[in-house]
Amino acid sequence: MLMIREVMYCKPGKVRPLVEKFLAMSKLMQKSNTGKMRVMTDVSAERYWTLVAEMEIPNLKSFEDMMAGQGMSEADGKEFEKIMSGYHDLVEKGRREIYKLEG
Repeated sequence: MLMIREVMYCKPGKVRPLVEKFLAMSKLMQKSNTGKMRVMTDVSAERYWTLVAEMEIPNLKSFEDMMAGQGMSEADGKEFEKIMSGYHDLVEKGRREIYKLEG
């Protein structure tokens, strides 16, 4: 089992709009049975306005399939595009971390 962590550093004052996008994306993922996501914001972090989204997946193939939109209906795919439209305008930079869960 793997933990995928998306760390997004938002532009000043832009974390709340990105949180709303990620929460909507999480609901859509649960609806289409492609995963469940935990969305967190910083209380104390390397930088202000940090959003972290975590999801557990069985393997990298599952993650690649999810990123390619496999398992989502065409309608859900369009909804996903609508939800995430303009998210680049909210983010300065980000990174992805992948961890193997040991226990």
